[in-house]
Amino acid sequence: MKKSSRVDYTLLVLVLLLVVCGLVLLFSTSAYNGRVKFHDSSYYFKKQLFATALGFLAMYIVTQMDYHQLLKLAPALYVVSLLLSLAVLFFGDEYNGSKRWLSLGPLSFQPSEFAKLAVVLFLANIIEKSKKKTTSIWFMLMIMISILPIVGLVGSNNLSTAIIILGIAVITIFVSNPRYLPFIGIGCTGIGFVGIFLSLESYRLERLAIWRNPEAYEKGFQTIQGLYAIGSGGIFGKGLGSSLQKLGFVPEAQNDMIFSIICEETGLVGASLVIILFTLLVWRLMVISTHAPDLSGALIAAGIMGHMAIQVILNIAVVTNTIPNTGITLPFISYGGTSVLFLLGEMGLALSVSRQMT
Repeated sequence: MKKSSRVDYTLLVLVLLLVVCGLVLLFSTSAYNGRVKFHDSSYYFKKQLFATALGFLAMYIVTQMDYHQLLKLAPALYVVSLLLSLAVLFFGDEYNGSKRWLSLGPLSFQPSEFAKLAVVLFLANIIEKSKKKTTSIWFMLMIMISILPIVGLVGSNNLSTAIIILGIAVITIFVSNPRYLPFIGIGCTGIGFVGIFLSLESYRLERLAIWRNPEAYEKGFQTIQGLYAIGSGGIFGKGLGSSLQKLGFVPEAQNDMIFSIICEETGLVGASLVIILFTLLVWRLMVISTHAPDLSGALIAAGIMGHMAIQVILNIAVVTNTIPNTGITLPFISYGGTSVLFLLGEMGLALSVSRQMT
């Protein structure tokens, strides 16, 4: 069967819809903070728009590339992600109590975003090369051990991203292995690893206590106000730009709590449409993984699918106080130049796989 050279236009349209919706919702959510802090209501919007333009350029370039060539670079990219994550520990910039950024002159970025993409390629590379051994429990354990260095470095200051990387690994192994029982052990190991990280820092244990009873803690203010925003939106919302909670009640509303403002301004209808778009995006990535021309392509698409699904679920779960606060952002919608740049790069990688689908 002849391979197609056309990209998956369904995925491309979904990405465009999410990006456009994200920019509109970000401008509505961030206008007040931009005006108060920088005397420019479009401050965050313009920075996000610039990063999005770079992201689309990156997506186009990666789409035109053969993903097999990128797989050859996977070990080097993984090493680079380790070095960048290590540099954060010594030279990173701290913001809101978290040291997650590296600065290069006037530009700053989060190496953890690069690490997610590097891990997707790295896992696809080593599993594809050892495809005859993937049913071995020892092989699965070795794969998990191989990513523990990046999980440990990222998790030291960004537990939520470390959880996402672990999730990407589990999903990638699951796709490559027909057996189910070993995943019980892998899941228990992952939970134990997360438990260790929770116990290493007192502020993480504090987040657990705040989650259980946010009214009893001053730091539970953000959670409570976010829930007020969700509840006050009703079915159709108050209208774009009409949120009250973004006026300082939900701190940094344009970041990880943006979904609560979406609920307030667009109501259940708008929030449901956003969730539907993400669901369709994950579904399309699953289709690409299923119809990929080889194992490495299937693993790349599955890894990206896992990243998107886990991050969206974690963000919405945090905003609704279903799980403790993790500081994770909503893909394509929350403010963050590094995030949107590498997310669009990932979409380019998935489109590259789709170009070779049979």
